[in-house]
Amino acid sequence: MFLRAFDRFFNHDASGGILLMLSAVAALMVANSGLQPFYEGALSSYLAVTLNGDGLQKPLILWINDGLMAVFFFLIGLELKRELLEGKLKNPADVVLPGMAAVGGMILPALVYLVFNWGNSATVGGWAIPAATDIAFALGVLALLGDRVPSALKVFLLTLAILDDLGAIVIIALFYTAELKIDYLYLALVPLAGLIWLNLKGAHRVAPAILLGTVMWFFVLKSGVHATLAGVITAFCIPLTDKWGKSPLHALENALSPYVLYLIVPVFAFANAGVVLKGMAFSDLLAPLPVGIALGLVLGKQLGVFGATWLMVRLGLAKLPHGVRWVHIYGLACLAGIGFTMSLFIGSLSFGDPALMNDVRLGVLSGSAISALTGFGVLWLAARRDAAAAMATADQGA
Repeated sequence: MFLRAFDRFFNHDASGGILLMLSAVAALMVANSGLQPFYEGALSSYLAVTLNGDGLQKPLILWINDGLMAVFFFLIGLELKRELLEGKLKNPADVVLPGMAAVGGMILPALVYLVFNWGNSATVGGWAIPAATDIAFALGVLALLGDRVPSALKVFLLTLAILDDLGAIVIIALFYTAELKIDYLYLALVPLAGLIWLNLKGAHRVAPAILLGTVMWFFVLKSGVHATLAGVITAFCIPLTDKWGKSPLHALENALSPYVLYLIVPVFAFANAGVVLKGMAFSDLLAPLPVGIALGLVLGKQLGVFGATWLMVRLGLAKLPHGVRWVHIYGLACLAGIGFTMSLFIGSLSFGDPALMNDVRLGVLSGSAISALTGFGVLWLAARRDAAAAMATADQGA
């Protein structure tokens, strides 16, 4: 019985989002208990991989954020390539509406954040934190509603979230690069050339590409450009179809997804979501940094996603997906405000000060929680209303 329940949980579409939420709750509990010194000490302990004194020496939290998250972005890169070549992003006409919703959902949250932090040199650099959407969490919440929401809405949210992740990748590349060391970037071109060659010849084995990608990750990390970008570039060099007609990309994506969803992302959440509440008052939530993030996720995402969608339909440039009504779009716009993983990640790139990072966690967790509850509530009420209307119609017909 236990094994069947275990199997049902991990086969449910919402399992990833639920595990992510449990990891965040566990981080909150540990960070505010007697285990807090051990939690902080473990994350700040150094792990070194060196040869003759040269190599990488980083605290554990950075190995998680730079190393494990590179694998996370590698999976995102595989998904993006697949969707661009044969999926939801292949037909430009199908991308226009969720694409513009994604753009609106990145611009408006950033503007809301800047309203509260403009002129503050210590916090203004975090403008991109509320611009991100957490795919696993948002889809997990939507999955809890099952078939009570239109299937086209799930496709719309998935497409929007994928494009949102693409936007986050561009933002990280352009705005979150540390001091650039160009010689390491030149060295990174060598494994990149090997990756491109393997892709062009349609190599069946992925091990050589993973090895070259790891070498490129090291050089990109040492260059000052954020190393997660190496994961995306490596993913785009995995062949969709090899010379025997098989798909290394599909095989690798299917094999990697469970490890990312059920291990890497929860570990990241546990390491980054530990808000220390001791000595904190309600007024701390209203400080410019956390309130800018929270309102960016809650208000900015709603205005950006819903507003851009409404404008595109109003101007006759696009139509709502089949079976989707405006109340569904509003509920989806709320769910897009679940930033969590991506928002915490961009926050870690924005600030090194532990006090500021605590404010980032506070803003991300509160904004994401409000967005999740609001989005679920709106869509649940819409589903109940639709069910009641269908029942009334059936009674009249009888």
